[in-house]
Amino acid sequence: MSNELNQITGKVVIAGAGPGDVELITVKLQKRLAEADVIIVDRLVNPEITDLYARPDALVLMTGKQGYHDGSVAQTDINKLLVGHAQNGKTVLRLKGGDVAFFSNVLDELQSLHEAGISFEIIPGITAASGASAYAGIPLTARGYAKAVQFITFNPCSFYNRDQWKAWASSSDTLVFYMAARNLEGLAELFLRYTKKPHTALAVIEQATTEHQRVHVSTLTNVKNDFAGVKFSSPSLVIIGDVVELHEQFNWYVANKAGSVFNELVTVK
Repeated sequence: MSNELNQITGKVVIAGAGPGDVELITVKLQKRLAEADVIIVDRLVNPEITDLYARPDALVLMTGKQGYHDGSVAQTDINKLLVGHAQNGKTVLRLKGGDVAFFSNVLDELQSLHEAGISFEIIPGITAASGASAYAGIPLTARGYAKAVQFITFNPCSFYNRDQWKAWASSSDTLVFYMAARNLEGLAELFLRYTKKPHTALAVIEQATTEHQRVHVSTLTNVKNDFAGVKFSSPSLVIIGDVVELHEQFNWYVANKAGSVFNELVTVK
């Protein structure tokens, strides 16, 4: 009986779709999109990617997550979708925004697939930090500016102790914060409390690499005034450090179109 089950069990491909620009996906992902029976998509995947490259008969399910949003799909439900469709013999593509290795809950999904005995493949993508920094003309590391970069989340579930904040405040590394734009003033206040230089440059990049990209530059001490009443669209990325000063000189990408390429949340049951 177990051999029969193994013969009909499908496969899951977990892939990063990049930060938003359709042309930034990999050749391998394009091939897997054309092969997939079922595509389970994050909210922060440009829907044009599936429109262009998925099979017309593929089942596309949106399983969005968004901070502060009650419509977010539970990770346990996503795991069940992956396992259930694969056990029905389907080729399943799990499509995530950015890269699968950065803040994507990939571990939960891998554990579920492993426990169910389902084979999988992982395809990397361009993470939001790389896409945002490139399209904003802000190198994440640069001689004379920063020798290293750190990637950090800052949302209601992120808790860091005093020593960690002191270490970040005293570091010359470029600090890239995911999920931080909603509480930017609080982030700046923490850095100032732990003696980060007040005039340290800060950039907020909205919808990076898309035609809706917007780049806002300020300093830690000026955030409160510069961004008073501003509601940044999702996704937005925050870059803190001296490298942000390079934006004015090397900003090459012209965008600013109103709207968004990303879907609204829909709960899948």
